[in-house]
Amino acid sequence: MTAAVQYPFLTPQAYLDWEPLQEIRYEYIDGEVFAMTGGTLPHSEIAVNLTALLKNHLRGKGCRVLGSDAKVGITENGPFLYADGSVTCDPRDRAALKFCRFPCLIAEVLSPSTEAYDRGGKFAQYRRLESLQEYVLISSDLVSVDVFRLNEQGKWELTPYAQDQEIHLSSVDLAFPIERLYDDIDLAASESSETS
Repeated sequence: MTAAVQYPFLTPQAYLDWEPLQEIRYEYIDGEVFAMTGGTLPHSEIAVNLTALLKNHLRGKGCRVLGSDAKVGITENGPFLYADGSVTCDPRDRAALKFCRFPCLIAEVLSPSTEAYDRGGKFAQYRRLESLQEYVLISSDLVSVDVFRLNEQGKWELTPYAQDQEIHLSSVDLAFPIERLYDDIDLAASESSETS
């Protein structure tokens, strides 16, 4: 997320009407809009790998797997945020067109410019969702994934995953080797191109 764009205060409905007409995506928080920055190709590939894993696993199970163009509404009136991937299995989201409200899983692919926000302010907003069971943070520069799960006591627990480990996403009952998120991505080449 970048700084707020200089627009007059927008009501939630004005934002929902205005934002699809823009050339870039904007998140909406408390009447202000925030331009979404573009990511790297590895960032995009990781998000695609995740949504492909989720879609293949959940096909025919009554869940919707959503990519980075889908908004998550914290309430009916916002904030409205974009996640790199999300899953909703809630029947209340079945007919949703503009945003989902009841995801069980949300994933963000981290970049240096957004990592602090994804771990802090954005996660704080997502935690307001009663339906959310897992929040997945995926590194885009090394093989590393942090999964936050809501435990039976209502506390968020962190499980970090690294090279050669199997990730288990309990909200959707999916297990896979962490390397599947990084299929066909040369992280070493990505790192060297950023420094040159």
